[in-house]
Amino acid sequence: MELKDFINNFASIFEETSADSIHADTVYSELEEWDSVMVLSLISMIDQEYDAVVDVDEMNETRTVEDLFNYVKSLTE
Repeated sequence: MELKDFINNFASIFEETSADSIHADTVYSELEEWDSVMVLSLISMIDQEYDAVVDVDEMNETRTVEDLFNYVKSLTE
């Protein structure tokens, strides 16, 4: 599991946000498009791409895309 691939998968769930604007240090909850539907899309993407079941409370403890990557990676090890 690579951070670059995770960022690309993360960016793919957004329709209006440019993929070029999403980086490891992006605070994803501050993205303009971020809302409850995006949370569900993110959980679905993680399930499909990484076969991992997210605990929403634990996910909410992450702040940046890299934090989220590290959390998902911990679920797949």
